Amino acid sequence: MSPIRVLELRSVWGTGGGPDKTILSGAALKGSTDIETTVCYIRDARDRVFSIDRRAKDLGIDYAEVVERHSFDRAVWPQLRTLVRQRGIHIVHAHDHKTDFLTWLLAKVEPIIPLSTAHGFAGESSREKVYYAVEKRLLARFPHVIAVSRPIRDELLRTGSRPEHVTVINNAIDHRVFARDRQREAELRRNYGYASDDIVIGAVGRLESEKRFDLLIEAFALVSRRTPRARLAIVGEGSCRPALEAHMARLGVADTCRLLGHQGDVIAMHHLFDLFVQSSIREGTPNAVLEAMALETPIVATDVGGTAELVTHGVHGLLVRPGSAAPLVESIETALSDRGASTLLAATARRRIETDLSFERRMQKVESIYETLAGNASAARCLDNGTPALAQEQRR
Repeated sequence: MSPIRVLELRSVWGTGGGPDKTILSGAALKGSTDIETTVCYIRDARDRVFSIDRRAKDLGIDYAEVVERHSFDRAVWPQLRTLVRQRGIHIVHAHDHKTDFLTWLLAKVEPIIPLSTAHGFAGESSREKVYYAVEKRLLARFPHVIAVSRPIRDELLRTGSRPEHVTVINNAIDHRVFARDRQREAELRRNYGYASDDIVIGAVGRLESEKRFDLLIEAFALVSRRTPRARLAIVGEGSCRPALEAHMARLGVADTCRLLGHQGDVIAMHHLFDLFVQSSIREGTPNAVLEAMALETPIVATDVGGTAELVTHGVHGLLVRPGSAAPLVESIETALSDRGASTLLAATARRRIETDLSFERRMQKVESIYETLAGNASAARCLDNGTPALAQEQRR
């Protein structure tokens, strides 16, 4: 039997985020030989920071691009249809509101099965709220949707999706790639200007409002009064950088808190960290937490989105309520005061990454959905004309 051909479809500006790590890692894993995956990104011609193509090349992924001149470029449509036909695609797997809409339209005019992964509905602007409201209603029409956390599944059910059409599959991570090498720590800390006795509190994420790095900086300002060797390093880039820099200056921590910008090697960054902190008020299933678990960095994280599906409080790390600096301060100081206990939690978190949250296990679940969707489509078309659908496609 010929393989099921899947098109992973995504539209993103710049370097991307957690969903892009998941898409690229999944395509690179090459799990079942019965699945052939092409990764396609809709790339804005004005985007000079875009780097997904280089990352895909490094991973040896079957990669394609559809180039648009602006966000509503109609030229995208014929390019997509041509790609679907040339590759003989059976399933188009969308990953954001734009590609959800395009995939839904494709299913109207091409013999493909639409599938989406709902990574989250973060965003505060009026435009984003409208997009997400439309997206949720649209996903209710898809034959199946993967939600990366239970709260996202609940939101989809609230907006019309049927329970049997939504499956929760948490994000995961390749523990073989994301592994700590203790021998690298001293050199990397020196390279980034940290002394051996500095206590580096790290965070990773886009510098956007939902990450609430302002609260983390406030918490750090209080922690550093009692722990003079404490340092804060925030990895990521975004629109809130000027506001965060001003916030650091107001709180008098500009000399001990650094915004390190986008870093291509997040593994190296964790070799600087003594503690990882997530301060978000909204998340899907946070890849940054998965990375910290895999790299055995002790964790303090807000209990938002799917975080509690990854980290059990007091077992893999410390969870705190979101939206306030005070609980962050308390848990950061707890983690730093008993480094032995924090190390044990980190080791337990690493074991969870190697088992329950391994990327192989996640891909098995995703590929099972591909096989079910393709099988259902074949059976339905077979009833219509007596010929399996995939066989028809293969003879075109």
